[in-house]
Amino acid sequence: MRDPDGNDAHKNPHLIEDRIIHAALSGRIAPGERLGEKELAEIFGVSRTLVREAMMRLQARGIVEVSARRGWFVVEPSVEEARHTIDARRALEVGMLVTISQPDTGMIRALREHVRAEQKAIAGGDRGERSYLLGHFHVCLAETLGNPVLASLLQDLTTRTVLIAALYQSSHDAHESCGEHGGIIDALEKGDTTEAARLMDVHLRHVEKALNYRSASNRLDHLKAALQGSSG
Repeated sequence: MRDPDGNDAHKNPHLIEDRIIHAALSGRIAPGERLGEKELAEIFGVSRTLVREAMMRLQARGIVEVSARRGWFVVEPSVEEARHTIDARRALEVGMLVTISQPDTGMIRALREHVRAEQKAIAGGDRGERSYLLGHFHVCLAETLGNPVLASLLQDLTTRTVLIAALYQSSHDAHESCGEHGGIIDALEKGDTTEAARLMDVHLRHVEKALNYRSASNRLDHLKAALQGSSG
């Protein structure tokens, strides 16, 4: 049996996870959204057993969680959890750039193609695609630099960050993030891995700053709701 796009989920046991991660990175499924086993089994044309196995793998990766009464849900990380995730990403990504050898022209070309895709999505107003591509840049970077272990780790960490950050990302934020990706590539092309690592650190601090804004905004919203709902 095949899924709606003609892909055989039986032959690719990771298809369900890949699709859910892509949907989360693109903002097409939101934090806290319920993922019913019956519905997923119908969508992918597989048994609920295969769906449950995929969900258990996603749970181990920190992408979904399960409730005994309500089933599977996309994780809804707190701001503090997202900050911890960014700290982990900083340690991995900055460390990766500090220790790599000089990237070849093919690697640089692949990274620039990714950034061009980001620019196209931003210019076209495709919020979902831009969120996916901006987040996936970090996975692409690790893959291009030849470290599949880091790429796998970063995919999970990036997804968890995007689940909270993409909901509050403005067009200005997207342009800024894309420009910072380009700057990192420029440094790599010049062979200045130290500068590339510094720029990555700055980039991730900007992501964290957006989370701080979200936290402050939530506190203000709660205060407004409490005061506007009170009788004087």
